Amino acid sequence: MSWMAWTWQTAAFFSAIGLALAAMTWAEIRWPTKVRQGFLPMPTTRGDRFFISLLGSAAVHVAWLAATDAPVGWASMLCIGYAGAVMRYG
Repeated sequence: MSWMAWTWQTAAFFSAIGLALAAMTWAEIRWPTKVRQGFLPMPTTRGDRFFISLLGSAAVHVAWLAATDAPVGWASMLCIGYAGAVMRYG
């Protein structure tokens, strides 16, 4: 894998996604999800809301990088709040 430019930040990002997926799998086994309607325009499960939060977070990061020179950490903090809102109220 020497052809790839891996950094500790990249490894931490993919590790966090892997841990989140493992936690979601454990939660699904422990407490099976129920379809519910929140502020999103369609009924969703826990996995649906997680996927939507990942897609939205990617869009926020891309827009942040395109629109500002501010540190990306601010976008990440914004995305944590966004993901929390989607998971809780979506």
